[in-house]
This record gives sequence, structure tokens and C-alpha cells, in this order.
Amino acid sequence: MKKIYVNEKWCLGCHLCEYYCAFANSGKSDMVKALKNIRIHPRIHIEDGNGVHFAVSCRHCVNPLCVKGCITGALTMRDGMIVIDEQKCVGCFTCILSCPYGAIMPDETGHAMQKCELCAKNAHGEPVCVQGCPNQAIVYEER
Repeated sequence: MKKIYVNEKWCLGCHLCEYYCAFANSGKSDMVKALKNIRIHPRIHIEDGNGVHFAVSCRHCVNPLCVKGCITGALTMRDGMIVIDEQKCVGCFTCILSCPYGAIMPDETGHAMQKCELCAKNAHGEPVCVQGCPNQAIVYEER
């Protein structure tokens, strides 16, 4: 299964992947109308530290602790990808505490969780963060 991988040597820390992600998941067709004057809630985020930048997103683990820890069954593995059923999520934050990578976060309402689902619902082919990375620091490949 293809997954998102990050080469921190190439990451500029520009945060464009965050904006592309937020736009892709906004449900709107115009990026400016979707993101202007709002606080974005991307499913990928950039960590900055000591001159090193890297994107953090779900790694779709083979034995995901987040799925095992989800008390409502909102997190499941489907075809190797971990997905969230927002209708089942009660916002208990157990998945956030269980994820060793910090890849799950509250959505804009704070009542449900969100994470990278490889743009399966909103893009065809590569995830939008990969397409928008100007330095090709984010790749979508099978390893």
C-alpha cells in the first residue's frame, strides 16, 4: 500500500502542505474562499525544531495503537488505511494519547478527531499535500 513519507532534508518548513490539506478537506472549490480569514485545521502539520522541519501525518501503522485504543470503534482499518467514522467518534481523545506519532488531532469543532486519510475522499491519485509540496519533500509511494 502506498503511504506518505517525508524527507526532512528537503522540507523548507513553508507549511504549504497544511494549506493544501485544509483546502482539500474544506469541500469548497476555491482556495481563497475556503481559507481566507479562518484558522485552518489540516490533517498534516509541520513540526519545526533546531533548523529541521518535517511534516507529521498518519503513518497507517500495521498494528495501529489508535484503533486498538478507540473505545467506540470509530477508528478502523480498511484496505491498509486507518479511517475515522466521525458519527461514532465521541471526542474522548484516547486515540490522540495512543498515537506515538502525534498524527491525530481534534477537528475544527473539537468534538471529533481527524487524521490523514490519504485524500481518499477528495482527490484522485496522489494526496493533495504531495502534489502541492514545492520541494518534493513529501512523497506518496510504496516502500
